[in-house]
Amino acid sequence: MADMLVKLYNIPHSHDIEENLFKSGIRIKKALAPDRSRIIAFSRTCAKDDYSDEVKAAFSNNPITCYIATREKEIIGFACYEATARNFFGPMAVLESERRKGIGKALLLKSLESMQELGYAYAIIGWPAKSAVDFYKKCVDAILIDEKSSGVYKRMIEIDE
Repeated sequence: MADMLVKLYNIPHSHDIEENLFKSGIRIKKALAPDRSRIIAFSRTCAKDDYSDEVKAAFSNNPITCYIATREKEIIGFACYEATARNFFGPMAVLESERRKGIGKALLLKSLESMQELGYAYAIIGWPAKSAVDFYKKCVDAILIDEKSSGVYKRMIEIDE
């Protein structure tokens, strides 16, 4: 799968989505070091892929480059940026039972807003799942980058290009 590109100066603001989620008991927060172990454990089990290595990388950044979604003090989603590479968004996951409520969009927008604050005009969504491509197109007008290789991911052990 190819990466996607987002113009950060065109993204919608997260405020209204966050406010609606807050009314239903869902909070979007910047992750803090004391919750590192819980968030890493969640990232191992909440999706079909294990994202714990990238979450650990996000916690090694200063400031931490990870947002979480919680309900009643339980993690229900997370999103990282600048974890795999500079200017890359991802990974992100929301519990399947909590999807289609705006949580993923709020996590995405908060992360992209933080990337914009870092000075980026564009962001790369790294190697999104096919099932997520339409989500990114709809939320932030992301476009697929026409690329025949695996981009930065070709350096991974299991990819031999």
